[in-house]
Order: sequence, then C-alpha cells, then structure tokens
Amino acid sequence: MITARKRGTGLAAAAGALGGVLALTALGGTSHAATGGNEAGSHPAAQTPAGQAPADQAPADQTPAGQAPAGQTPAGQTPAGQTPAGQAPAGQTPAGQAPAQESSAAQVKIIPGQAAYNIGINDPVEVTVSDGKLTKVTMTAVATGTEVPGTLSADGTSWKPNGPLERATRYQIAAEAEDAQARPVTQNATITTASPANAFIGHLSPEDGSTVGVGMPVRIDFDKAIGDKAAVESEIHVSSSSGQNVVGHWLNDHRLDFRPESYWKPGSTVTVKLDRHGTQKTVTFKIGRSQISTVDAATKQMTVVRDGKTIKTIPISAGSPEHPTYNGRMVISEKFRQVHMNAATVGITEKDGKPSYDIKAVPHAMRLTDSGTFIHGNYWGADSVFGKVNTSHGCVGLKDVKGGGDRNQPAAWFFDNSLTGDVVTVKNSQDTTTLAPDNGLSDWNMPWSQWTAGNATH
Repeated sequence: MITARKRGTGLAAAAGALGGVLALTALGGTSHAATGGNEAGSHPAAQTPAGQAPADQAPADQTPAGQAPAGQTPAGQTPAGQTPAGQAPAGQTPAGQAPAQESSAAQVKIIPGQAAYNIGINDPVEVTVSDGKLTKVTMTAVATGTEVPGTLSADGTSWKPNGPLERATRYQIAAEAEDAQARPVTQNATITTASPANAFIGHLSPEDGSTVGVGMPVRIDFDKAIGDKAAVESEIHVSSSSGQNVVGHWLNDHRLDFRPESYWKPGSTVTVKLDRHGTQKTVTFKIGRSQISTVDAATKQMTVVRDGKTIKTIPISAGSPEHPTYNGRMVISEKFRQVHMNAATVGITEKDGKPSYDIKAVPHAMRLTDSGTFIHGNYWGADSVFGKVNTSHGCVGLKDVKGGGDRNQPAAWFFDNSLTGDVVTVKNSQDTTTLAPDNGLSDWNMPWSQWTAGNATH
C-alpha cells in the first residue's frame, strides 16, 4: 500500500536572493516534499505527527484519487504507492479482500486544508464535522510544541482557534470525531502561515537535538522559490564532527539538501549554521548507530544489518508484479504506530460504491517515499504470505497483529528498533523506474559527481 502527499498551495512568486530574514522552523523528525509521483520539482508539504495519518490525502499505502505514483499505473488500473484498485494491501488474504470494517459516518473537514501555505494570521481556520461530533481537536506549533487555544461549539460540530496565529509558523491540526454509533474517525492537516513581507521561510530537518540514522540528509524546504541559489546557499554551512566533506544540492527551486559522499559516521554530530547579516542560528543533531536494512523482493526476506553485523532476517511481502516496489535506497522519514487506510479516499470502490478496503489501523507504518511507499505491519495476511508471495501495491509488509500490541511480532520489532534516518534498500524488484532523489529522502540514489554538480556555490 502507499500514501501520496498532495501538493502544497498558495506559493508566492519566485524571487531572487534571500530577502529580509531566514526563519528556520525545526520539525519533529523531518519535513516532506509534496510529491504526486516519483518526480522532481515539488513543493514542500506538511509533516504528519507519529501515530496519525496524513490529512486530506490518501491513507497509508494509497495514491491520491486519479493519480498514481511514478513507476506504477494510474488509479483504475493499479496505482503504486498507495493501495490502488482491486487489490488489498500487502500480504492480504487470497480472496483479495481487505478485512471488512464499518466506516464511521462522521466526516471531518479542516479549513484551509492539508499543506496550505501563506495563510494569513487572521484567515479562517476551522475544523468541522458532519454526521457526527468532534471529540478532540488540537492545534500545535510544530517548532515549539505550543498548543493553540481553541473553542469547540456547543453542538460539537465545529472548532476554531481563539485568536490570530503567529506569522511564519507551521501548525499541525489533529481532529477526532465519532458518529451516532460511536464509530471514530480522525483527520489531520498541517498549515503554514505567511511570512513577513520580503522574508523567506526555510523549514529545516532533522530536529535540533535529535538522534537519527546514518542516512538522514539535512533538508531545507523554502516556502518561496529561490532564484539566487548561490547567495542563499552561501549562508548555510553544514559540518560533521567526523570530518566528512558535506555538500549541498538543490533538488528543485524550493529544496536544498546536504549530505556527505557516503552515509554519516555513526556517533558523529552534525552542525548546521546559518548566518544572515550577522544573525546566526545553529542546529545540531546526532547520528546514532548504523542500521541498513535490505529488502530482497525476489527472496522475500529483509536483512537488518547494524554496525556491520546482521542482527535479524525478517520474511516480508513486497509489491506484486502489477505494482512492484521501487528498487533503490530509501530512508525512513516518518513513523506511525497506526494509520487509517481507506480505498475510497483514493477513488477505489466496488460497484456498490463501498471502498475496496477500509483498514482502521494499519500498525507500525514507516514512510519510505513521499509518493507513498511504506514499510508496515500486516495483520490480515496469512502466515504463508510472508517470505513466500509479493502481494502489495508497492509497500513492504511485515507480519503483525491487529492493534500492534504484540511486541514479539516482526513488524513491532522492526518499528521499535528503527530510527528516522535509517536506510532501507530494496533490490530485485521488477520495478524499472529510477527512484527520484527528491521522492522522500532518497538522496543517496544520486551519484556523488551528480550531487556535487548541483551545488550552487561551486
């Protein structure tokens, strides 16, 4: 299965050198580019907090309606990267049907919508529900964790913040509701308010003080297109205590990544310094142990290597021949303890209009690409699937139990033993698509000579 991210909205006109100030927002984990497929040149989209599914977009392992991730056929045939038509998620039962679960009648809407950019601080921000009542709404500033006070209407059908928002701030909104039968539903969105006049906002990941895997690049997403890339890049300096040579590369007009030629050295500290007209900002993060996991789609096994030693081999189910998993090096960018996956959100329904599958809580899901490739737990597949048959629409499925409560299950073990920034390499898949470096944190698929050629200051 796969979940694609929608493109951001409200982009400002392209501009030249960094104007005014460079305000950096450190995101928990990492920020993400909005990618409708395996393509370059997309605008940053919102990050979703762990344990919540992205709002207003296809649930994990599904592609947005009418659009399939690159390297897979479009919806109606079989999108790849989210869970397209006619088949159930990775490792599902031979009948090809996902477990039947009743959907909540309640429908939650968040205004102005997922990944909205340049929102005015006094523009309408509201959460509403039809055919149900809101049970909980939180709105949080991503960088600081500060919760925005808000008011729930007396009838429980709407929520609004109590006052104006802060400028140049990214907010995450998480809403929970239930229908008359107490069936729950959740919705999430991340929005970004407008920056001051002539200012550029750069969203930096990973988070200051975090510990990440050896594959985590430094990533900066700008809310406006950058014209004079050399001027902007010259104000950003990235170094490692390991002494590795770190080089920046512009993946598109909005995104600048930094990485060394090979993975970061385990145990090292990476420092990002930004210097603008004498004003400095420093962000540091640590590199944890090295963990490289290799998924072999032919043998249907995943080998987990930590600090050079194999610590576990896990049977998996990768993408089917119709929807093969991307080959290449991917990096875990988000971790979700549970996500809701519903085929109807991507336009995949049966003749009676019901979704082809509706899985309320897919456990232990970790994002590998922005176009929707996940490695996740699978509790609906028979034991005979794992290590034997590739059945998904592009994701990698590991055996799990419903609710994800059994810590001895392979999916739970892998989730508990993985960091954002860990590398997952897929090989021997039938997919022939070249994985785009800006599809998630797939920077390592670009040769070093090509990477350094994308540096604007050289």
